[in-house]
Amino acid sequence: MKGPLFYSKILLFGEYGIIKDSKGLSIPYNFYNGALKVDKNPNKLAQESNASLRRFVAYLNDLDKELVTFDIKALQSDVDSGMYFDSSIPQGYGVGSSGALVAAIYDKYATDKITILENLTREKLLKLKMIFSEMESFFHGKSSGLDPLNSYLSLPILINSKDHIEATGIPSQQTDGKGAVFLLDSGVVGETAPMVSIFMENMKNEGFRSMLKDQFIKHTDACVDDFLKGDIKSLFKNTKQLSKVVLNNFKPMIPAQFHELWKKGLETNDYYLKLCGSGGGGYILGFTENLDKAKEALKGQKLEVVYNF
Repeated sequence: MKGPLFYSKILLFGEYGIIKDSKGLSIPYNFYNGALKVDKNPNKLAQESNASLRRFVAYLNDLDKELVTFDIKALQSDVDSGMYFDSSIPQGYGVGSSGALVAAIYDKYATDKITILENLTREKLLKLKMIFSEMESFFHGKSSGLDPLNSYLSLPILINSKDHIEATGIPSQQTDGKGAVFLLDSGVVGETAPMVSIFMENMKNEGFRSMLKDQFIKHTDACVDDFLKGDIKSLFKNTKQLSKVVLNNFKPMIPAQFHELWKKGLETNDYYLKLCGSGGGGYILGFTENLDKAKEALKGQKLEVVYNF
């Protein structure tokens, strides 16, 4: 048995800000994917995934039945026969590994599911996001539900505010374009929960709150608008500002070995770095108007191109 594939995602803009109602833009990233599977001879990873699914089943059984119900019998029986999530999505890298798993479980076992084939009204999208938020909280302690939503729909999602999300189109890629969005591999796994607690702790500080509103959210919103409009000139201006704000105010979320590279990008304008997900490790997102220059400047780093301008 092997189920349908669910893809990883990249939150291009909106990390942390969406907790406080900034805009956000999340796109599917088809380079990584996962599917539910049963093997005759499961390896160690498959066994670990199966054990985690066992705990997940108990958790799902306790969720509010008004919100969502599952065919727990079928799910339990599949888990008992060794079902696991076979995934190439790196965990703790900010590209939605638990989101893809949640989407796969909902797709196969939810009893009254909202399908991607029906007309997805704003209400339906919000309901899905709420269901996914409850489901994914098992993995993170608190989840917005966006990662599974992205994985489930396999469409770019525009977050206007907490209660206003929509599937959106993004400008088509210029395959011969010089500019690019890329991922850098920090080589360390990031844990979401501790990073979110640091953020929540900082939010108690008035200075941090006003920085978030007046700078971080302002530039994040502008980046989303620029990207969707295809206004590259303005996008890079705002991404630079955003990168600066993050370096000055989100230091704990940036792996130490990247502080200098981050600064160097801002000084040379060869590239600008930003967090990918909650940070602390995993991937870092980069934006450049000249990919060759950025590659040269980041020699020795593992760089993956996600989108070409």
